[in-house]
Amino acid sequence: MQHKTQLTLSFLLSQVLLLACAEDLECVPGFQQKVFYIEKPFEFREDRLVLNLKFDDCQGNNKLNFEVSNPDFRVELDGNLVALKNVSEVGRALFVHARSEHAEDMAEIFILEANEKRGALKEILKLEGNLGIPRQKRAILATPILIPENQRPPFPRLVGKVIRSEGTEGVKFRLSGKGVDQEPRGIFRINEMSGEVSVTRTLDREAIANYELEVEVVDMNGKTLDGPVRLDVSVIDQNDNRPMFKEGPYVGHVMEGSATGTTVMRMAAFDADDAGTDNALLRYNILRQTPTKPSPNMFYIDPEKGDIVTVVSPALLDRETMESPKYELVIEAKDMGGMDVGLTGTATATILIDDKNDHAPEFTRKEFQATVKEGVTGVIVNLTVGDRDDPATGAWRAVYSIINGNPGQSFEIHTNPQTNEGMLSVVKPLDYEISAFHTLLIKVENEDPLIPDITYGPSSTATVQITVEDVNEGPVFHPNPMAVTKQENIPVGSVVLTVNATDPDTLQHQTIRYSVYKDPAGWLEINPTNGTVGTTAVLDRESPFVHNNVYTALFLAIDSGNPPATGTGTLHITLEDVNDNVPSLYPTLAKVCDDAKDLRVVVLGASDKDLHPNTDPFKFELSKQSGPEKLWRINRLNNTHAQVILLQNLKKANYNIPISVTDSGKPPLTNTTELRLQVCTCKKSKMDCSAAGALHISLSLILLSLLCLFCL
Repeated sequence: MQHKTQLTLSFLLSQVLLLACAEDLECVPGFQQKVFYIEKPFEFREDRLVLNLKFDDCQGNNKLNFEVSNPDFRVELDGNLVALKNVSEVGRALFVHARSEHAEDMAEIFILEANEKRGALKEILKLEGNLGIPRQKRAILATPILIPENQRPPFPRLVGKVIRSEGTEGVKFRLSGKGVDQEPRGIFRINEMSGEVSVTRTLDREAIANYELEVEVVDMNGKTLDGPVRLDVSVIDQNDNRPMFKEGPYVGHVMEGSATGTTVMRMAAFDADDAGTDNALLRYNILRQTPTKPSPNMFYIDPEKGDIVTVVSPALLDRETMESPKYELVIEAKDMGGMDVGLTGTATATILIDDKNDHAPEFTRKEFQATVKEGVTGVIVNLTVGDRDDPATGAWRAVYSIINGNPGQSFEIHTNPQTNEGMLSVVKPLDYEISAFHTLLIKVENEDPLIPDITYGPSSTATVQITVEDVNEGPVFHPNPMAVTKQENIPVGSVVLTVNATDPDTLQHQTIRYSVYKDPAGWLEINPTNGTVGTTAVLDRESPFVHNNVYTALFLAIDSGNPPATGTGTLHITLEDVNDNVPSLYPTLAKVCDDAKDLRVVVLGASDKDLHPNTDPFKFELSKQSGPEKLWRINRLNNTHAQVILLQNLKKANYNIPISVTDSGKPPLTNTTELRLQVCTCKKSKMDCSAAGALHISLSLILLSLLCLFCL
């Protein structure tokens, strides 16, 4: 509205300036005043003159006719605007379109509320002195042009005229700007000689509402003589856009029992027409409600704001008694302030009646029965309840609790989310010998709290009678698992331990027999009568069946019941290490060039399957070398590694070097391993070890071998 007011003030200023220099101008076709302000009375009386509109096409006004945008008014041939009936409500602006054989123009009439903008025209008239505009002739007068949108052919149409006070002989007019020589091009053009401005096609206000053009006077060579002067073209809105609901789907919620007048939601439509005119002044209405019960008028919509509110009493807004908790309203938005000539748009508003917890859950029975075998866990009975509230809400979903009879916490109850039933479960096995019967008191509530005037009654509690059935239970080992520590390599037949199992069926007299269930390495046996466990083979800590020094075996205890029941016991034997593994040496093969400069041949490592202190530090030794010269030596690097070093370059051949490694156990164990050393020919970074010549065997190794033969 502010933009429209500013635009109107500019038009008024143009009219003032036009009047200021009227004595210098010839007749200008069109309305002699284009903008009018009138103060709205209490009502416009039928056939009462509102104002007079002066139109002159400067050629006699032949076949002049007027069209007015509001059907409650008409314009007579003499330009008088009169009301057709008693009108108390009108739009904020009227548009009058005048057309004769030689001219066409638009006038705008603003209807103001009482005291609104009073004296606005007087203020405009004072602008001459305030703006410092001198009283002098103007070379170019470019009066603002108003053009209705959606005009029909033929085109081009004359819409205005630019006047030069100094005459037009020997000069011509030139028009420029957006809509002329800038995109969108060619909408407007000017008669170079007369200054008449024409529009060449239909305009769309919603695309472009205003054009700011420039007009200037040039000589025949194109040299500017006057101007440029601004020429404003405004597109007058027509009601050519229907209201549209763009933000759907529209879904609102209201709690059942809400007070009359509760706001549910807001419907807002959009109209692309000028927001400052009745073309975009919307009014809302409910066309249809589905379903129509319990009242065909459950809701009301504010015609101006679009707010939907409840209009029925809280008692009728009861979800449990309704045909459906979902209502669909067909909402209409009509422009032109809701008048019959207005365009309409519709949308569907879905309103859901939300549930509140006004019904307590109730058990379908006062007492439930259940039977369970001792030693068994799981669900034993489903408790059923009824609730009239909405199944999709916390007002319906049940929460169960055991309020008596569960001191050992042997029972738990959970809610089945699909059926709302209470699933009572045994979570700790029951013992028939301790108690054959249990009585539980169960309470049911909702996830959401009840409304203040509703309480949980006796029907929200129930009793569950549980009968425990006796079964033949398997014997129980004490303790389980069992653990002992033994040294590996103990003699075969050694006693490991004696297991102990008892029968929980104390009311029955049964005997127990024992057997081996799982013995991965086959090392153990058990006396079937007294449970004594002994060894049948040597226990080996380094066996693949031993994990982290622990060997695990399983035993069975079987009672004499009918049918027999079995219990399982686990035995963990921790094996202590003894020095029963010799150390090993790696690698056993090394290669070196016959002309190598670095005679450090290889780094040797030792390992031992035993544990400390029966492993490292290891002692590395070479067998004695015979002859005048020694060929190699060994140096200890750390507790687990040593290095073999040649003392001189050797000829291409294969050599076997006997090396002994001794661990740190008590007593220590020694292992002798031959290191095979290949001396190869190396040329151009390639090592050739083929045909390495005769095998050179250390003389000391030969002597050692002969000595061993004599020792046999």
